[in-house]
Amino acid sequence: MKMTEETKGDVAIIKLKGKVMGGPDATLFHGKLHEFVNGGQKKIVVDLSKVEWMSSVGLGMLISALTTMKNAGGQLILANITEGIQNLLTITRLVTIFKACDSIDDAIAAFE
Repeated sequence: MKMTEETKGDVAIIKLKGKVMGGPDATLFHGKLHEFVNGGQKKIVVDLSKVEWMSSVGLGMLISALTTMKNAGGQLILANITEGIQNLLTITRLVTIFKACDSIDDAIAAFE
């Protein structure tokens, strides 16, 4: 997995690319998430448009990120979910837990 980040206004965007399988990827992702939280960032968008595949551990990484943001008084929104990840979220019934948008701009607009 590769990860890049950018900021638009008061929203941090984390873009994931490749295969999301947890392990060292999860450590890197959570480190970046905690950097944002410790810096006072309360709005995070995770862009999944370039994710080819996600394991159950990768899915756990997203669940943990959502919990971290909620505990910090923030929000996490998923953007550009691929069909495969949408199916994974539906099968695991996590589609009801995550807020998801069709684009990064829609996700930014969706923050309360």
